Amino acid sequence: MLDLDALDFTKGGGLVTVVAQDAVTGAVLVVAHADREALERTFVTGEMHYRSRTRGPWHKGATSGHVQRVESITADCDGDSVLARVRASGPACHTGARTCFGPGEGDALGALDATIAARAAESGGAGASYTRKLFDDRNLRLKKIGEEASELVTACADADTARATEEVADLIYHVLVALRAAGGTLDGVRAALRARTP
Repeated sequence: MLDLDALDFTKGGGLVTVVAQDAVTGAVLVVAHADREALERTFVTGEMHYRSRTRGPWHKGATSGHVQRVESITADCDGDSVLARVRASGPACHTGARTCFGPGEGDALGALDATIAARAAESGGAGASYTRKLFDDRNLRLKKIGEEASELVTACADADTARATEEVADLIYHVLVALRAAGGTLDGVRAALRARTP
């Protein structure tokens, strides 16, 4: 657990900077501030509490329900800022965006996975999306993975960087669809990769 006595609250006029990061994707959700009391409340509740420079104490999600559950909090080398790895139950930004840094916050895979999940919930039929058609046709799903993998191999053999990049994107899309159809998730893949990191 973070030692609050090791933090330098004086440098920031009683506050430390808090960088809240999605514990799964690594995306920065919000940069805010906290005083000692806010961090103490965070440790007691397991949910992020901040101190707004204009509004005072602030429990993230108290009114919206979009709380941030804490996975870990670590201080930087100077003790004047902390990194809070959290699991957000909804948007972090007051605008309704997932992060305060807009759609370009860096988790393109997460955005793709969310789109695939939404398409999985659609109904099939004549006007169905391509993704929904993949969910409805196991053989097509598996065939497309083979085709995209083969096209990637060819692009790599030709040392065609641009084409190889596009083929990787195509393959990832089709693999994520197949994974979800098999009951798996991108978060599960991330967890498996983290477990393999020494």
